[in-house]
Amino acid sequence: MLSMALAALDSTIVSTAVPQIVGDLGGFTVFSWLFSGYLLAVTVTLPVYGKLSDTLGRKPVLIAGSVLFLAGSLLCASAWDMGSLIAFRVVQGLGGGAIQGTVQTLAADLYPLKERPRIQARLSTVWATSSVLGPALGGVLASTAGWRWIFLINLPIGALALFLVGRHLHEPRRERGPRPRVDWAGALAVFAAGGVLLTWLVQGGVAWAWVSAPSLALLAGGLALIGVVVLVERRAADPILPGWVWRRRTIAAVNLALGAMGLLMVAPTTFLPTYAQSVLGLSPTAAGFVLSVMTLSWPVSAACSQHVYRRIGFRNTAALGMTGALVTLAVFPFLPYPGAAWQPTLLSLLLGASLGLYQLPLIVGVQSTVGWAERGTATASILFYRQIGQTVGAALFGAVANGVISGRLGADADLDSVARDPGAAGVRPAIDAAVDSVYLGAAAAAVLALVVLLTLAPRRFPVLDASAPSPAPSRPGRTPEPTD
Repeated sequence: MLSMALAALDSTIVSTAVPQIVGDLGGFTVFSWLFSGYLLAVTVTLPVYGKLSDTLGRKPVLIAGSVLFLAGSLLCASAWDMGSLIAFRVVQGLGGGAIQGTVQTLAADLYPLKERPRIQARLSTVWATSSVLGPALGGVLASTAGWRWIFLINLPIGALALFLVGRHLHEPRRERGPRPRVDWAGALAVFAAGGVLLTWLVQGGVAWAWVSAPSLALLAGGLALIGVVVLVERRAADPILPGWVWRRRTIAAVNLALGAMGLLMVAPTTFLPTYAQSVLGLSPTAAGFVLSVMTLSWPVSAACSQHVYRRIGFRNTAALGMTGALVTLAVFPFLPYPGAAWQPTLLSLLLGASLGLYQLPLIVGVQSTVGWAERGTATASILFYRQIGQTVGAALFGAVANGVISGRLGADADLDSVARDPGAAGVRPAIDAAVDSVYLGAAAAAVLALVVLLTLAPRRFPVLDASAPSPAPSRPGRTPEPTD
């Protein structure tokens, strides 16, 4: 839980310290890479660390990732310009990918099926609390001790986490088999392809136009690297991206379903605070509360989901949760203008409850269909596609919002520019219309998630062991494939 808190804090803690960082180091034109670089590194390394944890064990991967994360934090605190800080944030992200995937996998390793919702709900609470407190803590540290303490504060927390993991995490002893072969060529190819394509998505329409030389070059390079990944992985004895991830109906369906969830999550997390401040006229603190109530209902709903999926199954429970999310998202555009703050706050609370009922059964369900030697890869796979969904959603819905605002206020207007001056003529109605359009797009993503669940996912997941953690195999990667 301490390790998870580290990764969650650093996804948001930098946001409120940007003015101080830019004032000290300069580099205003590229500061967005403080977030994009970290996100890219976390996302593209998830499948790599998932496979490594199946090959080498969870504990060494978690310890190595935590050490890398702390080294990145120390380097960030000593950065001398914006370029070095961005590079060191990438180093942080390389460690953060190991933490996110491995902690989620350990929850399934250490707890039997009936106890996993409880521990997963606790991890969700840690993630939600850290994400919400991150901006406030970052602002306090930047304005008092200095922005470098945003990164230095990781060191004592991380040291304690490393001590506890080293002393108390005991993995099952495995029989010695052939020396594991790590697919380093595949890992490098996956990292390169994912990095190029995610850079195209994150920076397209921001740093350059979608139809421009840099954008088209990145797209072409990313597609070419995907071809390289396919060639390398088909020849690898134990590939980083094994084909069984997509050949198994359950895992493939959940990959797509959580990708759709990542897509729709962009609407509340990215656009709701802007709506609360620019349309409702709330302060940044009050706007943060409108969003944060979602993180209150999510863990509670997740913890209670076991009582539902034990009766109706993993798929139907997730479908029930996504139906609630669909209704909530579809109601948002019908809120009165400008409306009262309690209205989006109530919808945020209901959305959190719905998504808690949706996500956790799918994660627990997939983890329960694989043995120890495949659990890290399977868990990393579904987290990877959720992250991909969020990245695609940010690019897609950003284009939608900017298109609506440009249509109302003129070709030169976009969400970032008009949100800085919400008092100008026509700005508040334009932002309201843009966010309404984004929420309709999120509702469409919810429909997609429901279609995937009801048409591709099996009605009952092929659970391998419903009472205890899967025993560790003598040869990693040789667990028999379950039949759907």
